[in-house]
Amino acid sequence: MSKRPFGCLFEVIETLVLTAVIYLVINTFIASPYRVQQQSMEHTLEPDQYILVDKLTPRFDSFKTGDIVVFTPPEQFASPDGVPYIKRVIGVGGDKVEIRDDGFVYVNGHKLDEGSYIFKDEDGNPQPTVPPNPNQKTWAVPQGDLFVLGDHRMSSADSRVFGPITLQSVIGRAWLRYWPFNTFGLLPTPPHPELSSAAP
Repeated sequence: MSKRPFGCLFEVIETLVLTAVIYLVINTFIASPYRVQQQSMEHTLEPDQYILVDKLTPRFDSFKTGDIVVFTPPEQFASPDGVPYIKRVIGVGGDKVEIRDDGFVYVNGHKLDEGSYIFKDEDGNPQPTVPPNPNQKTWAVPQGDLFVLGDHRMSSADSRVFGPITLQSVIGRAWLRYWPFNTFGLLPTPPHPELSSAAP
């Protein structure tokens, strides 16, 4: 009779260890939660919303213009608490990204249609994209890098400042917004048919 409590205790410990292992595997290789802490993706993502970051599919599906990614910023831009950045992919390896005087972004000479996600003012006017350095308006994205911008361009430190980011710095692709519950939904990649015929 005395062995039974120990048997139950062993089963409890075994279950807890198995649960912890499953959680670690999922969190490391499949998906992990992320709390939005910056204003740079308004109004697509608001501060204090929670999303799931997909770490699995980027292993066999390359990033595309329009994807939202979570990444470790360059060291000089990292916060003391190590909070990752979240931005939208604008250009991939081999692309030429330009910010022209009309306030729009061009990829390989094609004007990027960002109307579905870019921050808009109270009158519904899209916020213009402005280069912080007027002498730096064009970027050639190296192979293996991504050019990223925040949807709220006036409140975003992004590739306009620190240049393209490496694929190695990317934690994963933002996949699902799950909290607050009334904002629950997938975060799809917007199509960019205007780039289909673009050539670097």
